Amino acid sequence: MKELKRLGEADYKEAVALSQFAFQYRLSEEEQEKKIEEFRKQTVFGHKIEGKLAAKLHIFPFTCYINGKTFDVGGICSVATWPEYRRQGSIRALMQQALQHMREVGQTVSYLHPFSVAFYRKFGWELAFTNRYYTIPINHLNRDWAGNGFIRRIEADIPLLHAIYTDYAKIYNGMLGRDDNWWERRVLKDPSQIAVAYNEAGEPGGYIIYDVKDQIMTVKEMVSNSSNEWKLLYQFIANHDSMAEKVTITVPENDPLPFLLDEPRFEQKNVPYCMARIVDALAFLKKYPYQMKEATKSESIIFRVEDEFLPENEGIYELKAENGIMNVCKLAEMQEDRGIRCSIQSLTAMLLGYKRPLSLYELGLLSGDIAEIEQFEKLIPGKQTYLIDFF
Repeated sequence: MKELKRLGEADYKEAVALSQFAFQYRLSEEEQEKKIEEFRKQTVFGHKIEGKLAAKLHIFPFTCYINGKTFDVGGICSVATWPEYRRQGSIRALMQQALQHMREVGQTVSYLHPFSVAFYRKFGWELAFTNRYYTIPINHLNRDWAGNGFIRRIEADIPLLHAIYTDYAKIYNGMLGRDDNWWERRVLKDPSQIAVAYNEAGEPGGYIIYDVKDQIMTVKEMVSNSSNEWKLLYQFIANHDSMAEKVTITVPENDPLPFLLDEPRFEQKNVPYCMARIVDALAFLKKYPYQMKEATKSESIIFRVEDEFLPENEGIYELKAENGIMNVCKLAEMQEDRGIRCSIQSLTAMLLGYKRPLSLYELGLLSGDIAEIEQFEKLIPGKQTYLIDFF
């Protein structure tokens, strides 16, 4: 007998055992209890066969910022199947269950870190975040950074760091909202050095979390809310040249650092990092913060969305600006054969800001009248996607 269910206390030890096997780690009894405590904050679905857990997935309840507006997110993680039950449709069934659950609780968008991009594209997820990874000889950073202000090393101060991070997160699309639990259990879990950048008025506007070991400075997280604090932090990194030969750091895909250096030839890798999916197309389109100053009152924009895995999203959507508000509705039918045609994957990539409509049109992933596509392009703010966190 097969059963798809939400897992509870009685199932958590089975779920921990599957996670340990699938992701190849071992937990002590104390660590297992901490893991189960995390499960209680998540939604965990399992597929049972003959009463035994065959497969599972977890959903973290997050929020994210898209063009400065807060959206509820379902973060899918810890997807695993015992080998004897693989390729029997368990994960497909769990993904469908997860999507229905996220729609019910108002999580209009979902994230996941993929083991295989192609695998999750089958279920409607698409790449939405690419991170850039630097390995820089530290002497490349020796220059006059001309930052105004000062740096202070501090002990962990969650309210201070959180305030800086939240302002920074709104600069980009897709960054997670954090709570104290996330700071304690994820960001500040391991002992590290922390330094904060202050401007000349003594106002904090950036921070760096880092370690120095074996002549390598490892920057775990670097946040700055203006170019001034950004320069102060790089000056601070450069000042470690007597202790470190190189520095490793993760930055947004559009980071400008190489352009400012006298020697920009160092190791730089752009790596696809996280996928996203619109879970409820109508609700997402209604809430989305469009650039209304670019909206044309006289014409509507028609979307024909394809979503084979979640048919509730398929259909014709009309976007029409009226009195400074974008009205969005789903049409039962339309006689005219007009509109922008796209998959749920392309719609996600566009609205999060990972790809622009005209780029997808050139790639053949978007079709329709070019004038309508150009108008839609103007409605989407040009913000860079970025995601620091892993789950």
